[in-house]
Amino acid sequence: MIKRILLTAVFLLSVVGTAQAEEGQLGVTLDLTYMSKWMTKGAEGYGQQGALFKTIDLDLYDTGFGVKVTHRNATASGYVDKQRFDYRPYYKSVLFEGESYATNYNISAGYEHYTGLARDVANTTFEWIFAFSWPNLTPQGIVPNYIAHYEYPAGSGYAHHDVAGWVHRFGLGYDLDVTELPEPLHLSGEIAYRDGLDGKTKDHDWSHATFGLSTKLKITDNLALVPGLYYQITMDNSVCKHDDVTYCVLSMRYKF
Repeated sequence: MIKRILLTAVFLLSVVGTAQAEEGQLGVTLDLTYMSKWMTKGAEGYGQQGALFKTIDLDLYDTGFGVKVTHRNATASGYVDKQRFDYRPYYKSVLFEGESYATNYNISAGYEHYTGLARDVANTTFEWIFAFSWPNLTPQGIVPNYIAHYEYPAGSGYAHHDVAGWVHRFGLGYDLDVTELPEPLHLSGEIAYRDGLDGKTKDHDWSHATFGLSTKLKITDNLALVPGLYYQITMDNSVCKHDDVTYCVLSMRYKF
């Protein structure tokens, strides 16, 4: 795992070195997010507790490459061993730009470091995310999207080494102009299928559907507040024991 991280870092640095010779700027975004409840792929990550995410996102000179580092922790005691750092290099770009089937994509690989646990104890410590959206596909402004997650332990000798699998998320998004708001109200909905992840304790089945609304409140040119409200309908109680879950998300973002 360490070799993978080092190789990724070397590769990104080589890209940065090339990009600095061309036009482009280093983008830095700081994000502080509060969640009244952390719903992770339909499951309650910290039980009934809220969560704080602190993220730094480096956009490497408009090359499409970037790196995110996030620290996640519960807002109350009882989940100390579940706090973690996520290290996630990514690449994002557009295929078929200008066409009706133009495809935005973001591919990333993340290493999850549970600071309170030994490396071989955390259930799944490596995750690939493949995210796609099609902004021009429908004339009504509805944007379909698809996100696939694949998780597995970072080493073959780790505890729960056989816990690995996919989660597939199929969604729609729409920006609704509201005269009372300075920015559009973003409406979202998705349905998720759990395909093998934690297969010994979780079913292979449609797990949940989530509906949300959010907007951006610009404070300064660089600072924005992003509030959101979400409602989850649980379809598989092996993933979440509560049939209905309502939670809010509040993010403060500063972009250099």
